Amino acid sequence: MSQGFSELAAKRRTIYALGSTPPLPEDEVIALIETAIKNAPSAFNSQSSRALILLNHEHKKFWELTKAQLRKRVPAEAFAATEKKIDGFAAAAGSVLFFEDQSVVSGLQQQFPTYADNFPVWSEHSTGIAQYAVWLALAEKNIGANLQHYNPLVDEDVQQSWNIPASWKLRAQMNFGSIDAPAGEKSYIADSDRFIVAR
Repeated sequence: MSQGFSELAAKRRTIYALGSTPPLPEDEVIALIETAIKNAPSAFNSQSSRALILLNHEHKKFWELTKAQLRKRVPAEAFAATEKKIDGFAAAAGSVLFFEDQSVVSGLQQQFPTYADNFPVWSEHSTGIAQYAVWLALAEKNIGANLQHYNPLVDEDVQQSWNIPASWKLRAQMNFGSIDAPAGEKSYIADSDRFIVAR
């Protein structure tokens, strides 16, 4: 049964208990992610969003690199909790690393100098929309996900390990996999604090 947008938006939740067996074959998951990013809107149709899709060993490798960086910074007595959290991310089926191509941003700044200050901001809008599009696409197929931000801590490791172009700026990391436990109840602030309607 197809879901309307409102139902799908409500279904998309932060899922931390992720397993390594999503309900779709890997190639279908990859195509789902790629299609969502391709169709995400961007300012001036800049298409500045980029992605590194990591599966299996490569996914686990990313979280081991992250853990190694955190080990240098987190006090030893507090590291056990950090390690448990990172191991939870590594238990998922894969991760999508979202980037914004700064060569596209600087090219637009040169082409349209009047809006030069806005293009970095609009680039951040683009990556946010791409992340949400992927998250919705995964949720529609009953694939759980959570979004993390270990950049810039891991930027250099990622660039070296996967030969990422220097112009790609890491913005977020999304883990995905089977839903081993649902998200908790979600609370909302009052509509009166969030919305102003003028007629």
